[in-house]
Amino acid sequence: MTGDVVNLRQFRKQKARTEKDRRADQNRISFGRTKAEKQMTRTLNDKASKALDQGKRETPEEPEDEN
Repeated sequence: MTGDVVNLRQFRKQKARTEKDRRADQNRISFGRTKAEKQMTRTLNDKASKALDQGKRETPEEPEDEN
């Protein structure tokens, strides 16, 4: 019935390191893109925006009433 003795200070530090590593991995995925990847995304977004704008219909402007 004897259990292992655990140093709580070391346990807390290890838990903090694990959490920090998990957040770092998540941030690498979210923000760790190369300059080329960012440029490619920007180019694709611009192209999609232009294609969307080209499909819009223009409505004639209504003349303002001069009173």
